[in-house]
Amino acid sequence: MATLISTRVLRRGLEIFAVLSVVVFGGLLFYGNNLDTFLSTMTSLKWGWVLVGIALASMDWFGGGIRLWILTRHVHPTASLKGSLLAGGLTAWASFLTPSQTGGGPMMIYTLKRYGTPIPEAMISSLMTFVATVVFFSIAGPFAIFMGAGRSLEQHGILGQTFTLYDLFRLSLGGFIGIGLVMLFFFVFPSVAKRLGRVLVAWFEAHGSGRMAQRIEDMRQGVDRSHDCMVAFFRGRGWLALAAAVPASALAHANKLLAGYVVLRMLDIHANFIDVLLLQTLITFLLYFAPTPGGSGLAEILSVAVMSIYVPRELIPSYILLWRLVLSYLTVGFGSMIFWRWLKVAEERKETAALVSETEGPAPG
Repeated sequence: MATLISTRVLRRGLEIFAVLSVVVFGGLLFYGNNLDTFLSTMTSLKWGWVLVGIALASMDWFGGGIRLWILTRHVHPTASLKGSLLAGGLTAWASFLTPSQTGGGPMMIYTLKRYGTPIPEAMISSLMTFVATVVFFSIAGPFAIFMGAGRSLEQHGILGQTFTLYDLFRLSLGGFIGIGLVMLFFFVFPSVAKRLGRVLVAWFEAHGSGRMAQRIEDMRQGVDRSHDCMVAFFRGRGWLALAAAVPASALAHANKLLAGYVVLRMLDIHANFIDVLLLQTLITFLLYFAPTPGGSGLAEILSVAVMSIYVPRELIPSYILLWRLVLSYLTVGFGSMIFWRWLKVAEERKETAALVSETEGPAPG
């Protein structure tokens, strides 16, 4: 695990995530300036929509896991469905605890490896989930614009009347498309990616110690195997796996895209579904680059700035708390229980092995 992502990093990320979330929420309560309204609002929610929100929060696990299983089983036919479901949820969990979501990929690879998927296959499967995400947004976004969605956002400016929320959405969509074009280049010319991987391995070999020799050889073989796996996705049934993963991305990102609308309905606020969907897509993209774990602090401020066109000031604290619960708090809590249970079990096994070793004593000479 230490070679993929440090448990110390995850623990520190959880601490920062929790502290920033509490501090910012306290600030929002002060901003709302009406504790009585907050308490009465939280006790008069539309509880049917609350249940929808709880189910939506589980899509990190089920939606993300099903998409990952579809992709992984193409390069590793015996991929575990249970392992994929856990990997889907824990990927979101680690993403929330690390800056710019950098922990998600390593956690996905670690969890898949724990359930029997070799690292090269897990790496390419992880990459392909990102490919499916980029393709999904690159198709869904322009299609929504073509169908006329979001025009009402043009009346809501963020820089006077010169730059609107709709302009900001199109700018973020351009970022998704730009990333997709770069990735498309490497997929069309996979040998370029392979050569880059070998250059990196050669650099490590030149600057590494003698003890790294075996690891260097493993890395070289991993690069070759990863190249083979990547090519496999662009032949025959690989196209079918990718085609199935793109609509599955709608499930994988359902809580990020729908949380805003569902929380509005919890608060009995009615708004145009498509407009709210576009705004949540905008928030999702911008938070990919947030330097704090889970975008803590920035996520709340950004959501207040964007969603204030629908949410009255006195309801802002309630909206943000419920939105973060659906978006991240439930996944962070459940994922933390699972991951630290794994660590506890691993520690107990080490202690048992050490005790057995001491009991048996040194082998006779």
